[in-house]
Amino acid sequence: MIPALMPNYARADLAFERGEAARLWTVDGRRFLDFGAGIATSSLGHGHPHLVKAIAEQAARVMHVSNLYRVPQAEELAARHVAHSFADSVFFCNSGAEANEGMVKAVRKYHAETGHPERFRMLCFEGAFHGRTLAMIAATGNAKYLAGFGPPVEGFEHLPFGNMNAVRDAITAETAGILIEPVQGEGGVRPATLQFLRDLRAACDEYGLLLALDEVQIGMGRSGKLWAHEWAGIEPDVMSSAKGIGGGFPLGAVFAKEKVAKHLKPGTHGTTYGGNPLACAAGNAVLDVVLAPGFLDGVDRVARSLWRRLLDLAARHPAVIEDVRGAGLLLGLKLREGLANTEMQEAAVKEGLLTVAAGQNVLRLAPPLIIGEAEVEEAVELLDRACRRMAPPAQVAAK
Repeated sequence: MIPALMPNYARADLAFERGEAARLWTVDGRRFLDFGAGIATSSLGHGHPHLVKAIAEQAARVMHVSNLYRVPQAEELAARHVAHSFADSVFFCNSGAEANEGMVKAVRKYHAETGHPERFRMLCFEGAFHGRTLAMIAATGNAKYLAGFGPPVEGFEHLPFGNMNAVRDAITAETAGILIEPVQGEGGVRPATLQFLRDLRAACDEYGLLLALDEVQIGMGRSGKLWAHEWAGIEPDVMSSAKGIGGGFPLGAVFAKEKVAKHLKPGTHGTTYGGNPLACAAGNAVLDVVLAPGFLDGVDRVARSLWRRLLDLAARHPAVIEDVRGAGLLLGLKLREGLANTEMQEAAVKEGLLTVAAGQNVLRLAPPLIIGEAEVEEAVELLDRACRRMAPPAQVAAK
């Protein structure tokens, strides 16, 4: 008999009842160090006092009114994001997939309103992940996600990640823009080189295309800067955000320059829940913490420490770890052929560490942004033990 909760997830047999900072406790009393953060979503960890207070106070006043009326919390959050980003205007929604849908619609609408309705195709990249809606599984291009859902939505072409020659060869009179994650999360924690991002910006300028960045996973401070594209010294025309932007409360956003945003007039796009008072109270609380003096410098410092320790871990376990990759606090361990990331994930759970599997046989580490050196040291020690569980018996004996 099918369970009441639809079985579309392969859930681990773990049920958490409470959390504090980077810790989670199960209903049966087990304690875990959380280096998954709800898939890079719980940016301030669990039970952060400022976030909890903001949500509780707003919930006691009013949670939802719809976008038929002004929402002061959304107006404030949008103004703050505009002040600290490339964007001139922000649209709030509920999730990363919804933000990416809105972003692609904005790109298409821009060209339609500026005399080029034939420009609707987006250049995307192999290994991408942009969400689970019908359009976004087409943008993702993964055959596993597309199977069984009919013909893919038209307008998305997929190119080798990091190949600028392929990008230039693919541009046609129907190309509207380029859609890319600065760091592919689900696809294997693969960062685009900063030069590749700069070259994409230059190509968009040359051909009149829009650069659309998916910063759903790597954005909102996870890279060590507020937005990952800042490391490349470029600005997109439009950008999606979600996950960490609400600290665990559902919130997504489309950031856009005026030339794009001005074409999304009343009736062109919308959402019932998006940008409601409760979600935006959470978003403002997260922004309070992330924009505090020294916070992002601390994220960068801790991330570099974690990177160095993971390189050392890989050197100690060459039969288990092939490569360390990623950026900021979105890092991955590429495992050797013959070893499965799901098995490594289970080994880490047995040691008390939560991680997330990713494509290309990578174990993903995406801890809350509030971790310090103590959590880094503990996590690497737990990973060391997990590696010993994974290593061939002869290697373990040799150690």
